[in-house]
Amino acid sequence: MPQLPATPYPAEVRARLDADAKEVLARYPGSRSALLPLLHLVQSEEGYVSRTGMAFCAETLDLTTAEVTAVATFYSMYRRRPSGDYQVGVCTNTLCAVMGGDAIFDTLKEHLGVGNNETTDDGKVTLEHIECNAACDFAPVVMVNWEFFDNQTPQSATQLVDDLIAGRTVEPTRGAPICSYKETARILAGFPDERPGAVEATGGAGPASLVGLKLAKGEALPQARVVAPRAGQPHDARPQDAQPQDAQPQDAQPQDAQPQDAQPHDPSPSEHLSSHDAPQQTSASDPEHPAGPAAEEGE
Repeated sequence: MPQLPATPYPAEVRARLDADAKEVLARYPGSRSALLPLLHLVQSEEGYVSRTGMAFCAETLDLTTAEVTAVATFYSMYRRRPSGDYQVGVCTNTLCAVMGGDAIFDTLKEHLGVGNNETTDDGKVTLEHIECNAACDFAPVVMVNWEFFDNQTPQSATQLVDDLIAGRTVEPTRGAPICSYKETARILAGFPDERPGAVEATGGAGPASLVGLKLAKGEALPQARVVAPRAGQPHDARPQDAQPQDAQPQDAQPQDAQPQDAQPHDPSPSEHLSSHDAPQQTSASDPEHPAGPAAEEGE
């Protein structure tokens, strides 16, 4: 059935949004470019992008509502229905999933009594699974209103949502203390975060992310021991080219010589190991589990 026209904003709300929209439009040479921040602006008013909000954006930018709707439905950061004060997203993409993301998501669903994209009865928390939070080196990762909570467990994630519901101050792993979803939307619209110390608290890349950058720059890393390969001898975590070839310590040993008394390293719970840290037997290298002859295409 055809829908009735969207209900307009009350006069005082419309006046405030018009003033804010004018400030946003002044940043762009072409008004159409202001659509994304304007969608965040109307989201900061109602907590989601309503039909009224899309009509406001269309009228302000001289677009059709179809053009605005096409953008609002494309980006997942725009909510199409009312949601909670805190958007809790659990990454369930491959790496986070195998590191515990699936377990975290299942635990939170049971603890909060909601399913994916559902909101608690008190309107505090909306839970969703996210395909990737772009922080794989800190897996498993949870985000609250787009702020990172790294290296989570079912227990820590449960405590996190309990603190949010109780109104306690919650600080992410990197970034300013959590604010409401509406306040976050206004910041994303391009307006300053006026909370004392919030800008200074904004974090950057974490140590795990910077390791790769240092390696790319050819910088040597501090010596580190990681879990031993199956041969039973530990190995150096640094790549062989991390040091200049002509600069070897006087007590350096040949690559094929390991200390006889060296013991395999037992990694701490905070360490994130990969298949490179502990090479596993494969069908090609394990005589007890041969792959067998390769089948021809179609067999």
